[in-house]
Amino acid sequence: MVGYRPERRVRVPAVRAAWLTQTFVHWPFRPEAVRPLVPEGLAVDEYEGAAWVGLTPFVMADVRPPGVPAALPGLPAFAETNLRTYVRQRDGRDGLWFLSLEVACPLMVAGRAIGAPYHPGTLSVSASGDTVSYFGSRWTGGASYRLVVRPGDPIRPAERDVWLTSRWRAYTRRLGMLWETPAEHEPWPLADAAVDVLEETLTTAAGLPAPLGEPVVHFSRGVRHVRLGPSRPLAMGSR
Repeated sequence: MVGYRPERRVRVPAVRAAWLTQTFVHWPFRPEAVRPLVPEGLAVDEYEGAAWVGLTPFVMADVRPPGVPAALPGLPAFAETNLRTYVRQRDGRDGLWFLSLEVACPLMVAGRAIGAPYHPGTLSVSASGDTVSYFGSRWTGGASYRLVVRPGDPIRPAERDVWLTSRWRAYTRRLGMLWETPAEHEPWPLADAAVDVLEETLTTAAGLPAPLGEPVVHFSRGVRHVRLGPSRPLAMGSR
C-alpha cells in the first residue's frame, strides 16, 4: 500500500538534498505499453487498471554528500527532470523505475554507475507572475520539453494523489542486477495546477505510444529534508 509518509527511516544517508518547485505531470497508459520498458524482476504497478508515467521537473538544491556539515554550502542548485513509471518487486515493495533522467549538473551523470539513465542537458526553471516554466533539451539525441503551469490552491491529497506522488525507493538495473535506493522526506505539500504549455518528446524517446488520456497535474513548492540512502544490489536477472 502506497503511503503518504516514508515506510522507514534512512538513518545513514548517502546524499542529502532539497527538491523544490516540482510539478508532477502524469499520463495513463495501457500496462502492456509500459511493460517492455521495465526489467524482469519488477512488475508494472497499476492504478484503476492503468500504468502511469510521470514527467516531473524540479530544482535540486543543497545537495551534500555524507560528512559535509549543514553549516557548509552544498552544490549549487540545478534543474533536474525525471520521466518515471511505478513498479513492484515480487515481494510487493513498490517504487520508481526511471525511463530517463534529464540533469543540468554533469556530476550527476555518475549515477549511471548503478544504471540510473542520466542525460546531461540544458535545463531551466523560472517563475513569472502566477506561472512556473520548465525547459529542457538533451545535449545529445534531441529529446526536449517545455512546460508552463499555473499552480492553484493547496489540496488535501486523495488516494490517487498519494499513489502518483509518494514513493520511497527507486530501482535501477546495472550488470544484470537490480539496485534499490531508499528515500525519506516530509510529505509533499500538493496543489492543483493548470497547464498553459506542454510540449515534450521525452515519452516518444523512451519508446512510449500516445497515452490513454489527458494528464493529471500537481504542483508542489517542494520538500527540504530529502535523505537518499546508499544503493544496494537486490537480485540477479536478465531481460
